[in-house]
Amino acid sequence: LATREPSAELGDLMSTEVLLRPVEPADLTTVLAMNNEAVPAVNHLDAGDLSWFSGVAHTFLVACRAETGRHAGFLIGLEGPGLAYRSDNYRWFSERYEHFIYVDRVVVAPNDWGTGIGRALYTEFVSAADRHPVLCAEVNLLPRNDRSLAFHEAFGFVPVGEQDTEGGSKRVQMLVLEL
Repeated sequence: LATREPSAELGDLMSTEVLLRPVEPADLTTVLAMNNEAVPAVNHLDAGDLSWFSGVAHTFLVACRAETGRHAGFLIGLEGPGLAYRSDNYRWFSERYEHFIYVDRVVVAPNDWGTGIGRALYTEFVSAADRHPVLCAEVNLLPRNDRSLAFHEAFGFVPVGEQDTEGGSKRVQMLVLEL
């Protein structure tokens, strides 16, 4: 994936220009901090987890503000099934779909919420779908993530199930987008 600016349509949604590019080793410390600041909307990661994702991800994008280089968000997307990934949610989709791409996590910096960065990251991921018939994701119902639920609905995802994870401390809604 080449470094590029989002399409004009997406650029109109953003208050300043954002560049989407593949993650680089120098990004990982910032990505890890952004991820862990977003818990419980996403699960906690350590450096080893992030290294694993760097090696297996179908897509690992960062969004950076063009004028400052500041990280505004990231997306980690996986292909499935077939990865030795101990995620209950990835496993749920693997048991039901023969071929899919999966948003494992997307994080947008709080200062950048509502500026189109999440949509730009998802649009770029979909553009790299390589004949995958479906995009899968999940969103927390417990603790409830209303912002993410609204985003996924607006993007066109439909619910296909729910499951409890982490010993019942979390409940997620399983979502798909036909590609």
